[in-house]
Parts: sequence; structure tokens; C-alpha cells
Amino acid sequence: MTAKTEIEIIENAPASSCCGGSTCGTDSADAAAEGAVTTVYQVAGMTCGHCEGAISTEVSAIAGVTSVQAVAATGLVTVVSEAPLDEAAVRDAVDEAGYELVGKA
Repeated sequence: MTAKTEIEIIENAPASSCCGGSTCGTDSADAAAEGAVTTVYQVAGMTCGHCEGAISTEVSAIAGVTSVQAVAATGLVTVVSEAPLDEAAVRDAVDEAGYELVGKA
């Protein structure tokens, strides 16, 4: 007995992301914020999700910060703020979390 499977391919308009929308995983209001400054920092000592959370919590407390994404695998912390941040304030926040700010990536 032979089974035959046919797959119908439906052509859609090209999507701009994996889920078909341009704001997948992002808040469109944050993405469109005018004057927002994005800075990427290198942080030493992150090894897990707990580390990411600790750094995100401390850096998020800095006035003007609108979002923080810490990635332990790369040691990178991406900070979006309303204006450029004082690096000493970021260093203090990272230090308070128990890690070391190496500098801007």
C-alpha cells in the first residue's frame, strides 16, 4: 500500500519577522519612541537567568531607563533610555547587582 501526501503551499505577503508582524516581541511604543538612546554595555560575571534579572532590576532603577535586556551568554546588556546615561550610574547599578561593568560594547 502506498500513501501519497500532498502539501498545498499558500503564498502570503512577505512577513517582516518570524511571526508575521514587525513588532514581534517588542512594544511598538518603545520601538517608536523618539529621542530614545540605545547603549550596549559589556558586563563580566553573568552566568544565568538570575544574573540577567539582577542586572536588569538594578539598571532599570536608573532615572530615564525605559528598557533593559541582559544576556548572560554574551555578557551584553542593552539599555534603552530617554537620554544618554551617566556611565558611573550604570557602573554603580551593575556593581550593586554584584557584577562588573567592563564598559561600552
